[in-house]
Amino acid sequence: MILIADSGSTKTDWCLTDRGRVVAQVATQGINPFYQTDEEIRRILLSELKSGIGVWENESLDAICYYGAGIRPEMRDRMRRVLASALMADKVEVENDLLGAARALFGHEEGIACILGTGSNSGLYDGHDIVANTPPLGFILGDEGSGAVLGRLFLGALYKGLMPVELREEFEHSYSLSVADVIQAVYRQPLPNRFLASFSPFIHDHLHVPEVRRLVVGNFRMFLERNLSQYARRDLPVRVIGSIACHYEEMLREAADAEGFLLDAVSKSPMPGLVAYHS
Repeated sequence: MILIADSGSTKTDWCLTDRGRVVAQVATQGINPFYQTDEEIRRILLSELKSGIGVWENESLDAICYYGAGIRPEMRDRMRRVLASALMADKVEVENDLLGAARALFGHEEGIACILGTGSNSGLYDGHDIVANTPPLGFILGDEGSGAVLGRLFLGALYKGLMPVELREEFEHSYSLSVADVIQAVYRQPLPNRFLASFSPFIHDHLHVPEVRRLVVGNFRMFLERNLSQYARRDLPVRVIGSIACHYEEMLREAADAEGFLLDAVSKSPMPGLVAYHS
């Protein structure tokens, strides 16, 4: 049996498979070795994962395939050791979430794989590895196309008078936020990227406002222009994973057409594709 993990800082999805058949699935809190100690990670594996799936007493794992946020080259061996010791597996593969997205989206075919969620990322995939990656740089310097940047652009336009007055009044009524509150949350509080991305539902509900729709399309065009253009491979298909891509698929396709990219697939989660890849 193979255990597959798709892990972010907030949530980790686990899927136990047997010859391509899903045996069990469970979600635990997120794992990010950049922020968590070995003991903290081990506690999640033992208290949440093993109790949630509960098959270890009768079955053994042939392999663990772990894809996660925060997996830099220097983190791989550490995560392998923690996973192997806690879950009693001899074969453990640890890779970053971008390679997981590429494998889920393309299998063994080449293409441009993208992640559009709270943050964003992209990579040129040759069917085996990510061979080129424009650094996303986070929501201050980059992360174009993401939920965090969408929220940042929207709030900036709202408070600089670039949105209809009625929209600002509705926003302030819905969230009870002043400009001072927003400044405090973005510049003084932890996790400002999640705060900014949290306004995506409001933005989505107001896509009928021309200024809002233009902002959303513009966010995606920035992502394509500043990240995917660097690969100089407009001949390859573009496939995208992530909640922002799914919720705004129509606008994402509009942006791709405008920038000359072939967007041929959008998926919310990489797990079905990863199950197929490792079957």
